[in-house]
Amino acid sequence: MYPTVAEVLALPVIRHGGPRVVAGANGLHGRVRWVHVAEVADIAHLLKGGELVLTTGIALPDDDAALREYVEELAGVGVTGLVVELVRHWSDRLPPALLRAADEQDLPLVTLSRETRYVTVTEAVNGLIVDAQVTELRAAEQVHETFTALTVSGAEPDVVLREVARLTGQPVVLETLSHEVLAYDAAGADPGELLAGWQQRSRPVRLGERTGYHGATGWLVTIVGARGHDWGRLILVCGEPPPHRHVVVAERAASALAVHHLLTRDGDGLERQAHRAVLAELLATPAPSAELVARAAALRVPLTGRRLVGAAIRPRLTGAPRPAGAASTQPVLRELAEATALAARRAKVAALVAATDDLSVRVLLSLSPQANSEAVLGRLATEIHQARPSMPAVVAVGSTVESGAEAGRSLAEAAHVAAAALRRDDRPACGFHRLEDVRLRGLLHLLADDDRVAAFAARELGPLLARDAASGSRLVQALRFFCEHGGNKSAAAAAAHTSRTAYYQQLARIEQVLGVPLEDPESMLSLYVALLAQEVAPPSGDGDHSVG
Repeated sequence: MYPTVAEVLALPVIRHGGPRVVAGANGLHGRVRWVHVAEVADIAHLLKGGELVLTTGIALPDDDAALREYVEELAGVGVTGLVVELVRHWSDRLPPALLRAADEQDLPLVTLSRETRYVTVTEAVNGLIVDAQVTELRAAEQVHETFTALTVSGAEPDVVLREVARLTGQPVVLETLSHEVLAYDAAGADPGELLAGWQQRSRPVRLGERTGYHGATGWLVTIVGARGHDWGRLILVCGEPPPHRHVVVAERAASALAVHHLLTRDGDGLERQAHRAVLAELLATPAPSAELVARAAALRVPLTGRRLVGAAIRPRLTGAPRPAGAASTQPVLRELAEATALAARRAKVAALVAATDDLSVRVLLSLSPQANSEAVLGRLATEIHQARPSMPAVVAVGSTVESGAEAGRSLAEAAHVAAAALRRDDRPACGFHRLEDVRLRGLLHLLADDDRVAAFAARELGPLLARDAASGSRLVQALRFFCEHGGNKSAAAAAAHTSRTAYYQQLARIEQVLGVPLEDPESMLSLYVALLAQEVAPPSGDGDHSVG
């Protein structure tokens, strides 16, 4: 808002006097809050700081000690510069003691070689300052209107940060108190450079106030939270001390983010949203970009130089693979996601965790090359099962991969394994399922979207399905019991809670409708594969790859 000493010296009204900086040049960047004409030496106690003092020097002492005291007092109250006219007291040069004192205090000392109308100088400079203040007030009003609208509308963090970057022209980052990056706007800069080594750079930055500037890093930091519950920090990457307007922008943005957090307390937290966005991109892109790698690292889940394992956790909801309404399961999934994230922290595993649209919680584990992945996965699975004993869950993992480019494959594989394992009642001793555990059912889950598999199931079971639909019979169910018990008719009849005579009659009708002998191993195998394919086939428009 205020001009620097150097900018004031460049004004025509000053240039007319032939200004020359003779000492204290290091302080030329200081801001001029006001211009004050003062001839007496005992003036410091009447100043507030930020003034550019103009004098002819006529009343200043010639004693070296008194001159030094004069400069020290001016610097002590925060005066930003001293201009002396070389006309009345000193005609060609200033006393060396005055120059030395100004250099020691980094107080710009400027001489004017020609007589200058100081009233014109004060009018010009103070008018410039007043115009800047009016502009600042208008800008503050715009900031107030902008963030009031964002707060009322419950704007998402990305929208709030976009406005911060637009109003300040500087990169901005929202992080948790544990220094995980939740959202950011690079303001046109390189995101990878902005986020590189974020935890190491952010952790040492400590301020004793809610908003402050950290000169060593060039960061303007403000705490985000409400009602005494602080949960994050908003960081404006400035490079130099920010103007007051930028401080106002940061604080208003922090308030908008705090209100949004309160309004969405029943939904996914910002941390889960940030994790979900990274997981979605890993599934959608063949190779992660440098920005995505930096985003994951800023969430304390490195993708390079690590062993990556995808995992999926699905709750067993009333014994059904999918409830009638997916929306009703969202609170359960959010709770399961938080329990999984807590389990990962307890197991000391770096992990991206988020609830997804396929009624599961997706996880990407980042393990060190030296880690025993089996032991880590077992420890994690145990923590998950113990965290929610009242809500049984299936824990499934994909293959261990060595690069971020393969992370999507491991995540997708884990989702297929979880969907297949959901129909099994057993839990492996290790606590989690792999693809080899679900065998044929797992293979069919991998091929569930293949139209040829669906066509095969329709050819094999079509006549039987049509018969059940037309007559209300339950021949498909009878066939399922027969196949699941390996062709053992007595065991199948007992499982179906049907007398052997009645069950044998159902089997005979099945053979008649399908025109195949059930005793033939190939026929039974084909029919069983068709039944499994029918089970795993996703409903229209649904799939297991979605994370959003």
